[in-house]
Amino acid sequence: MSTGTLFLIPVPLGPTPPPQVLPPPVLACIRPLTHFVVENAKSARAFLKAAGTDQPLQALEMAELNEHTPNAELTRLLAPLLAGHDVGLLSEAGCPAVADPGAGLVALAQKHGIRVVPMIGPSSLLLALMASGLNGQCFSFHGYLPAKEGDRQKALRDLESESSRRRQTQIFIETPYRNRALFDALLRCCRPDTRLTVATDLTLPEENVRTRRIAEWKKLPAPDLERRPTVFLLLA
Repeated sequence: MSTGTLFLIPVPLGPTPPPQVLPPPVLACIRPLTHFVVENAKSARAFLKAAGTDQPLQALEMAELNEHTPNAELTRLLAPLLAGHDVGLLSEAGCPAVADPGAGLVALAQKHGIRVVPMIGPSSLLLALMASGLNGQCFSFHGYLPAKEGDRQKALRDLESESSRRRQTQIFIETPYRNRALFDALLRCCRPDTRLTVATDLTLPEENVRTRRIAEWKKLPAPDLERRPTVFLLLA
């Protein structure tokens, strides 16, 4: 029996109708699928209802894969693919398997020779980099920085030093309720000439992307980052 295909399906970055950010071929790919692996079943059902499916939502096979899923469960999640079913992998927002627990399932699919198809859609990391004006030829994504103040300050100084040495854009994110703490730490830790981009609510009506030097940020009113999805980029 031939195996199914694992489709990596992007999800809007906020309450945006799928046709506004996903091209028709992606929406067409979603409709016939009956098996999904998702980060959150409730939000996945809302997305699939908006995107459109050929089957009633209640008839869809949906398994969750999130940060609490043990690695031992990945084999079970792979079973529909091994049985010949095509499967859609959905993140909570943006592109699956990038800063997302779905990467483990993709790795296992590759190990078993299963075809993996990445679909076109919004990536907050690339959108932020595109709009930043920073170095798009050399960049590195670091995910979440340490939450503890001392560890976070050391991480920021290390990233700034690496950026200066390699002329490399450093990209990182934070849990939205800690955005302001990270922003304040950047102003305290980084050198005045370092450029900092704050990219908030990408693809949404309130989208705001600004790049300023640290010295300039200190003279401006602090941006409104309260519980708003934000990507931070710096270039020393």
